[in-house]
Amino acid sequence: MRHSEILTVALVTGATAYNLPNNLKQIYDKHKRKCSKVLAKGCTKGDVSQRGESFSYCGNIPGSIFISSSKGYTNIDIECDGVNNSAGKCANDPSGHGETARRGGFFKSDVKKFDISDLDANIHPYVVFGNEDHSPKFKPQSHGMQPLSVMAVGCNGQLHYGIWGDTDRGVSTGGASISLAGLCFPNEHLDGNHGHDPNDVRFMGGGFTSKDAVPGATANWKGKNAKEFEDSIKSIGDKLVAGLKA
Repeated sequence: MRHSEILTVALVTGATAYNLPNNLKQIYDKHKRKCSKVLAKGCTKGDVSQRGESFSYCGNIPGSIFISSSKGYTNIDIECDGVNNSAGKCANDPSGHGETARRGGFFKSDVKKFDISDLDANIHPYVVFGNEDHSPKFKPQSHGMQPLSVMAVGCNGQLHYGIWGDTDRGVSTGGASISLAGLCFPNEHLDGNHGHDPNDVRFMGGGFTSKDAVPGATANWKGKNAKEFEDSIKSIGDKLVAGLKA
């Protein structure tokens, strides 16, 4: 995983996003740079050169967990973990692993019931959420999240849906599969070695704690691309987002 040093936010073209609903706009404006209920703090954005800035997991909003920092939210650090981790735009990824959730492997084991061996970063728009092995540690399960639950991602002024599909074995935040990054910023030519660096991305995933947040067999796990998968979980995401209040 690597971050690009300078990237310009571009308008979405080539990927169909959903309009950002009013309640998420209000949440963004009210809680940006604020974290009154810290669940874990002292995380980084992954790039060693950027570790002067601290990132926190926040529980300000009932029914939700999000990542916050003094400068905004978080960036997108490209993830290629899972099957086909060297395929497509992941071909130049310097740190990809052949499976998700290296510790415990619960994402990999959970998706096998859908007749796939693991998540594919080129197809499944997943978010890396939670931290293992090193302090500070953060386990979303302890706050009600379930593996593969739907996450709403506010990026580039639009809304996209993904799933919780991996954890970080260190203290980094802001990881997302290459397919999710491409949905958010299709004009930035992101790949396995170039991410979206500005801290303007909101991962709104925690707190979607009921079993209804997990799409199960209704999701298009065998879809050909991220958009097909995203469309298959949209109805769940819309319901979850509608329940959030600023």
